[in-house]
Amino acid sequence: MELNHQAIETPIRDASTVVLLRDAPAGLEVFLMKRSGLSDVLGGAYVFPGGKLDAADAIDDMPNRLDQSPQALHAALNEPALEHDNAAALYVAALREAFEESGVLFAENANLAVSDKTTAQAAELLKNGQSFPAILAQLGLRLQTLHVQPWSRWITPKLASVSTKRFDTRFFIAAVPHHQTAAHDNYETTESVWLAPRAALEEYWSGGISLAPPQIMSLAHLSHHRTVASALAEARSKPPAVIEPEPFDHDGLRTITYPGDSQHSIRERALPGPTRLCFRNKRFEPLDGFEALFLAV
Repeated sequence: MELNHQAIETPIRDASTVVLLRDAPAGLEVFLMKRSGLSDVLGGAYVFPGGKLDAADAIDDMPNRLDQSPQALHAALNEPALEHDNAAALYVAALREAFEESGVLFAENANLAVSDKTTAQAAELLKNGQSFPAILAQLGLRLQTLHVQPWSRWITPKLASVSTKRFDTRFFIAAVPHHQTAAHDNYETTESVWLAPRAALEEYWSGGISLAPPQIMSLAHLSHHRTVASALAEARSKPPAVIEPEPFDHDGLRTITYPGDSQHSIRERALPGPTRLCFRNKRFEPLDGFEALFLAV
């Protein structure tokens, strides 16, 4: 991963990301996809399904297309300055991106989870250029917002490290429905893998995969959970953490600090694990080595 040293003047874009989870024999696993090397955002890196908010995510028929009210979704995000409909649109964006990028459709028809046939129909409509809201309307589907939980909120700092674009990204976590299979789309993403959070970080440490700091810190956080139920329970128990990293350069070494670090403007911790990552050895790593990623708060 190459380091960027630019100050970013572009406006912040709203975005949503879904961290897809499943229970495996050895414990919790996370779905990761490799972004196309042609992508202008994190090209070649392993990421969670996600992307920027689209205008169409503010769907017209929300009462019939969502299993919760915009008011309830607004409360769950815990962002008082956000309009209710904008909060609902962020959920729609998360579920749309999950479907477009991994093929997982969090939807129901007549209060029943979508069948394989319906999921296949939706995928074919998407392939033929139908918009996500149009697909929902045509198939009479309602999105299962109850199946995703707000997890964290990451705001790109003005001093760039890995991208010259800024995002205000809401991270959600969700269990992949038992009858559905997540897979990369062979367009925006070229490979995919299920890994335990620690195993993913081991792959990153050995140079097998590339990860950006939000993915590193999110995987470190999830490594404290053995099951999907445990992670979801934590997400339900408290408001999503707000993380606005504060980078600085010292002796040519880029360091990214997080809430709780002595150099960060917010002194209360937001996450387990290290409070700073340094770019050295061509990767972002804690000052105290690999095991520091797994420190508990």
